[in-house]
Amino acid sequence: MKVGIVGAGAVGGFFGGQLQKAGHDVTFLARGQHLKAMQENGLLIHANEQTMKIESEFTNELSRLSEAELILFCVKSMDTEETAHQLLPIVKQDAYILTLQNGVENEEILSNVFGKERVFSSATYIQASLQEPGVIKQAGPFHLEIGELCTSSVGMAKQVAELLNASGIRTKHSSEIMENKWKKYIWNATFNPLSAALGVNVGEILDNEDLRLIAERMCKEVIKVAQKHGIQVHDSLQESLFMQTQQIARGHKTSMLQDRINGKKMELESISGYVVRKGKELDVPVPTSETIYHILKHIETANKPLPYAESVL
Repeated sequence: MKVGIVGAGAVGGFFGGQLQKAGHDVTFLARGQHLKAMQENGLLIHANEQTMKIESEFTNELSRLSEAELILFCVKSMDTEETAHQLLPIVKQDAYILTLQNGVENEEILSNVFGKERVFSSATYIQASLQEPGVIKQAGPFHLEIGELCTSSVGMAKQVAELLNASGIRTKHSSEIMENKWKKYIWNATFNPLSAALGVNVGEILDNEDLRLIAERMCKEVIKVAQKHGIQVHDSLQESLFMQTQQIARGHKTSMLQDRINGKKMELESISGYVVRKGKELDVPVPTSETIYHILKHIETANKPLPYAESVL
């Protein structure tokens, strides 16, 4: 299958590499020093003590995706709408779009552009980071849950799940994908903002009594927003999320923390700002989440890097 990776950073690059390795024709869309490094040396992926070198087409030209049958949409959420509108006149009318992005708003944006029947959502579980331009590091297990946004696309969603499984990407089809996506968002809206604000990884939050308390309060707030929004989640999700995180993601640097370390724009509005806005809309107080959100707004506006962190990009 011809596959286009729109936003071939850590997540998009890793999954694109898996598909290329499995024999699919993959085009990677990227920019900057990362693109230059891949064009000169290929894409290196270090995963669980193995190294894989990907030789493929690396480009910054959307027009190179005109023959793609499947698009993995991996850009930062703040770039979703602009990128989608640029892509619309280029891709085939029967191409499908699978978003691997954070947040719970991208599906609506993509559906408005491409049509709901062509868009699939996913809950993406992976620890991956860009070590340096052209080099991705992935650690631990990874898997996807994907699903359709309308019933007419169930069959194709299952076919995409089968394709991913056959390519070495453990994938489960779900007809309740947005419920599952919200559960992932609850984790993101807890650990991403706090880690980025404080410059710590997930394990440091869990090990510190004060930071863990803040994280627990944030998580409970997001759960209340989800419940008021109509998502079927129980209060006990907070405890189970923390237990799972303790077991498998202690050393994880969240995507917002990685962005702050590297001086990149964080997905502040789609991860942290969304729960604040949705809380106000639904009349659900989120005081802890709102405080961290405003701290991050100041950090980003003032362009305050982490003083001890070394950028790799």
